[in-house]
Amino acid sequence: MRLLLLPAIALAALAPMSNAAAQVTRIQSNPQALILDGADVQAGTDLFYLSGQLASPVDPTKSFADVKSIDDLGDTKTQTISVLNKIKALLASRGYAMSDLIKLTLFVAADPKLGKMDFAGANEGFKQFFKTSDNPNTVARSTFQVAALAGPYFLIEIEAIAAKKR
Repeated sequence: MRLLLLPAIALAALAPMSNAAAQVTRIQSNPQALILDGADVQAGTDLFYLSGQLASPVDPTKSFADVKSIDDLGDTKTQTISVLNKIKALLASRGYAMSDLIKLTLFVAADPKLGKMDFAGANEGFKQFFKTSDNPNTVARSTFQVAALAGPYFLIEIEAIAAKKR
């Protein structure tokens, strides 16, 4: 009888390890802050790395070949919203949600109308997706001003990393 119980006990001991929930711990020293201090991702967590995404034309009937000015893509806030909607769709296609995002890297070019990067516009677009009733989470984030992006009318490109429990 003891010999039959040993394999069952051994399997029971392993079960918590194999079923242990992977964890993503969001670290935010100031709950009022727009972004996290960081995110701790434990082993066994699924990760999804998204390449940098650019805005789509404001007019959905236009292609990138039709883009002739910044007005065709919108200001920094408009482009940020467009990019985050693209990221949202890419996440959904892989079974992730915006609440699974843990890290964003923003590359922001100067808006010629302002003569500098529109950091406030990027944040206004960002606020529509994070710390909302639909997504109470936020992310760790870095923002860099760059000289230019892939095309002369792009004002923001965003890379993303998402993590979720298996």
